[in-house]
Parts: sequence; structure tokens; C-alpha cells
Amino acid sequence: MAGGGGAERPGAGGLLPPVLRQHRRRESRERLSVCSKLCYAVGGAPYQITGCALGFFLQIYLLDVAQVDAFYASIILFAGRVWDAITDPMVGFFISKTPWTRFGRLMPWIMFSTPFAIISYFLIWFVPDISTGQVMWYLVFYCAFQTLVTCFHVPYSALTMFISREQSERDSATAYRMTVEVLGTVLGTAIQGQIVGKVDTPCVGSPFFFDLPNSSVAMEELNMTHDTESLTDTRNAYMIAAGVIGGLYILCALILLLGVRERRESSELRSDEPVSFFQGLKLVMNHGPYIKLIAGFLFTSLAFMLLEGNFALFCTYTLGFRNEFQNVLLAIMLSATLTIPFWQWFLTRFGKKTAVYVGISSAIPFLIVVVVLDSNLFVTYVVAVAAGISVAAAFLLPWSMLPDVIDDFKLQHPGSHGHEAIFFSFYVFFTKFTAGVSLGISTLSLDFAGYQTRGCSQPGQVNFTLKMLVSAVPVGLILLSLLLFKLYPIDEEKRRKNKKALQDLREESNSSSESDNTELASIV
Repeated sequence: MAGGGGAERPGAGGLLPPVLRQHRRRESRERLSVCSKLCYAVGGAPYQITGCALGFFLQIYLLDVAQVDAFYASIILFAGRVWDAITDPMVGFFISKTPWTRFGRLMPWIMFSTPFAIISYFLIWFVPDISTGQVMWYLVFYCAFQTLVTCFHVPYSALTMFISREQSERDSATAYRMTVEVLGTVLGTAIQGQIVGKVDTPCVGSPFFFDLPNSSVAMEELNMTHDTESLTDTRNAYMIAAGVIGGLYILCALILLLGVRERRESSELRSDEPVSFFQGLKLVMNHGPYIKLIAGFLFTSLAFMLLEGNFALFCTYTLGFRNEFQNVLLAIMLSATLTIPFWQWFLTRFGKKTAVYVGISSAIPFLIVVVVLDSNLFVTYVVAVAAGISVAAAFLLPWSMLPDVIDDFKLQHPGSHGHEAIFFSFYVFFTKFTAGVSLGISTLSLDFAGYQTRGCSQPGQVNFTLKMLVSAVPVGLILLSLLLFKLYPIDEEKRRKNKKALQDLREESNSSSESDNTELASIV
């Protein structure tokens, strides 16, 4: 009896510790080091640095530096953004068909797109010495860059689901990423703004011409006789800024490639069936929480992109801060960067839906104040800092909530794998497409209002239009998005239930795999 009992105890004691050790090893493997999170986060900077520089400065560059007519500038901006939107699902499709390599399925896209993206980005900021075809030059290289940066950003966004299976680790990595991405917008604004801002961009100060019937002819005659040397310096400054940003693009891509390991899902490892893109697309588009989430953030991103695209012109002409607008933009981005950790704490403490309501709505009073009060530099900086707090929430929350939607999808469709790129690419598609339409229409509306290229001041209709584009329209879009977020069904309770259900599903999957391996070993 004693001998039998003694024989059982070592057997039981010898069985449990290995199981516990294996479980703990699995947990430790899913944990990400601070270094891994930082390397992953740095990968988000190139998209934000270049996107911020293009978003804030491309419109005013085309109008006042390259001297493209406002109508054609609207076509370039509209076509480039729409093409950018179209390439997202295209790239998502090709990624879903990409086989796994020893570098992963997503990393090769990032690796091979980077050098070509940098070349096309630099050529956007180059003014070609050609009398005809200038519009085609900017259209071709703008669309080329948008395609190549999509080949970087879509796989990078989907990488969130492949760095860890732990929701808390993904949320933490997302917070790191959002902090670095907002810091990227600061760098993009600072580099572009400070380098270009040191050069005096020439303008034609002739406000009395605006009311004359032949004002365009008079303005053209004055432009012909204006000093061209200062304009050449401005063009060179834009190219220097593009070179610096291109160097940062390469550095960030290298850190991401060398510091992050793409992990393949264990469930995918056992599946030999290829992923059907169109079947997956149908499943994704029929997933209610996803549609409601992208509908809400669609209007939010529209509001902030309208603000981003027109704020430089608004500061320059409506507020009269021609030599200060780059510093105002920098204040917005610095404020956003510093408040990202606050919003990460807030959503952890009060929930993501509450963070959406509080964070995004906080911009409304300040967007109203900046157009209602008389032009005042101090008030403008206060509004910029306050707006940056809301921008931080708009940056963080979509990318923090999308993984929750994907987890919910996996629970409803446990046999369907490999659709992460579809979720991310179509979210970006809808936001970019509507942003392209809005930016094209906003530039076209400035043309209809009588925008004067290189004018030191603008007609009253242009100033009124700019006020509408940076205040009234964004406020309306934000209010509409808040109504749509009421329909979003994944609250904190639902998120906790999904997390537990996924953990149970994975444990069941792992135990099934272990039993299969044990059975195979016994047969051998």
C-alpha cells in the first residue's frame, strides 16, 4: 500500500509540473519585450511622417510653389487620394495570396517597397523644368508613391495580429505604435515646416486687384516681374526636406525589419487550405461590428483630414500668420504626442467607447473658437494644443479597436483564417477614398471662391470658405460620427467575454495539437 501510494505520488507530481511549465512557456512567448514593442512602433513612423508632410503642405506647395492652377491641383489631390484608396484592397488581396517565407508573409512587402517609395516621394517635391506635362508629373509620382507606401503600411498594420496572440500585448504594442506615429507627425511637421519656413516664399501683395475684372491678367504680369530667386530657394528647401524625410523612412524600415519577428498562427500552421480572398471579403463585409466601427471612424477621419489639408492655408491667409503657421502645426502635433499615454490609460480605465466620446468630441469647442474670435496668435496656440489632445484620441482609438473586431470575427468564424489584411486594408480604403473626395472638393471650392496663386492675401469668399473647411464641416462630421458610435456593439463587457472565449479556443486547439503529437509519438 505504502509502496503503491509512493509510486502514484511521483507519477502525479511528475506529470503536473511539465504541463505547468509548458503553459508558462507559451505565456512567456506571447509576451513582447519593450525593445520589440519599440521596434514595432518605429515601423509606423514612415507612413505618418510622409503623410503629415503631404497632408499639411502638398496643397499649398502645388498652389504657391509649383504654381499649378487650383483646378488642376484639385484633380491631382483627388486622383492621388482615390488611387491611394483603391490600392489598399488590391494590396490586401495580394498579401492574402502571398505564401509564407522564412521572413514571414508581410515583411517582404515592407522590405521591397521601401527604396522605390523613397524615390517617388522625392520626385513629388521636385519642380520639373517643363512647359507642358507638369500636372501629369505630379499625378504620376503622387500615385506611384501612394501605391508604394500602401505596400508598406497595409502589411505593417496587419502585423499587429502576428506579433502576439495576447490581446493585452497587442493593445500595449498599439499604444507604443500610436505614440511613435504621432511623434512621426511631429517630425514630419517639424522637418517640412522648419526647413521650408526658413525661406521667404514670395507673394504678390495686390489686394486691390481682386475686385477688378481682369485681375488674373494683372496678377500674371506682376508674377512675371517678381523676383524668381526667392521662389527657387523655396523649391530647394522642399527638396531638402524631402531628402531628410527619405533618410528617416529608410532608418525606420530597417529598425522594423531587424527588430520584429512575424509569428504565424498555430491554427494556420495546421491548415493546408488556401485562403479565399473574395469569400473572406464577403464574410468581413457582413460582420456588423466592423461596418459600424469603420462608419464611425470614416466621418472622424474625414473631419481631421479636412482640417489637416486646409489648416496651412487657413493660418496663412484667414488668420494672417504667414510666418507662424508651421509653428502652430507643430504645437498641434506635439500636444498629440504627449497625450497619447493619457488616452491609453483612459481607455484602459474607462473603456474604449467612452474614450471615443470624450476624446473626439473635445475638439468641437476649439474648432468653433478659432473661427469665431478675432485673429489672435496666443488664442491660436491654445486652440492648437487643445486640438492636439483630440487628434491623439483619433490616432489611437481606431487601431486599438480594430483588433477587438477581428477577435469577435474569429469567434464567429473559427474556421476562417488569414483575413486580417482585409480588415485593415478596407478600413484604410474607406477612409482614404472619402478623404480624397473631400480634399478634391475642398481645393475645387477654393478655386470657385477665387483663390489667387501666390497672393499675399485672398478675397473674402476664400477666407469664408477656409473657415467652413476647418470648422463648420469638421464639427458636423464629428457629431455624425458620435451618433454612429452609439451603434457599435463591442463594449468592455463584450470585449472581456471575447477575450476569455478566444483563450479557451486556443487552449483547446493547443491541447488538441499536443494530444495529436503524443499519439504520433506513441505510434512511432
